Amino acid sequence: MKIQGKTALITGASRGIGRAIALELAQQGMYRLILVARNAERLSEVAAEIKAMGREAIVLPLDLTQTVEVNIAIAQTWKQFGPIHLLVNCAGVAHQAPFLQTKLPKVQEELSLNLMGIYSMTYVLARRMASRQEGRIVNVSSLMGKIGAPTMATYSATKFAILGFTQALRSELAAYNIKVTALLPSLTETDMAKNTQRFRWVAAMTPEKVAKVLVSSLAKESPEVLVGWQSHLAVWGNRLAPRQLEWWLQLTAPKSLQRQLHRLEV
Repeated sequence: MKIQGKTALITGASRGIGRAIALELAQQGMYRLILVARNAERLSEVAAEIKAMGREAIVLPLDLTQTVEVNIAIAQTWKQFGPIHLLVNCAGVAHQAPFLQTKLPKVQEELSLNLMGIYSMTYVLARRMASRQEGRIVNVSSLMGKIGAPTMATYSATKFAILGFTQALRSELAAYNIKVTALLPSLTETDMAKNTQRFRWVAAMTPEKVAKVLVSSLAKESPEVLVGWQSHLAVWGNRLAPRQLEWWLQLTAPKSLQRQLHRLEV
């Protein structure tokens, strides 16, 4: 996909990986960036950075769990600014806890945003892309979409689901000349990651690195884009020695959470 002169919509664009992707796309020549997130003030800050590069930025504050609002906003945006060529579904949330201590409201938040949010935005845009026989969709999953991690059960479940969703769409939408890709970063230094306890011996990467890998991959048609050597190593380990990998994951899980699990067992 050539991004010069095109329009992209990025969800979760106010911070972290979404913000980095928006800035990298602008730097590499994307003509117009439509920035979606709940925080209008943060979106405006990102938009100012993009405009300073000489690109156009549209701020679109939205709660992706509100389907009707999403449908109306996208219809109005498409009508006002024209076709959207690239959709990057990056919005998401993660809550960390031992499974037996999870709180249902937090589980529902992860399911609503990570799954229904991506579904709603993709549905409304894919229909319009299909009518033009053109489009590219990138769904941001995670290495935890390949390998379930202790204390991250719901998050892992949503990221596994995103891979299945992406694979199904790739087959269905190919007839409409719509390419669908999954992006799988490993641990990334974001605000969301700061609110979780780290797995030991896992090195974090920057959002900027993830963004550069994604943008460079747009010229190809890879079904999945793994980011970082740790991701490749973990995926191969899961294929060749899944039991050993599970043992290693248990070993690297945060100690404080392991103690909580032990107290529950006894």
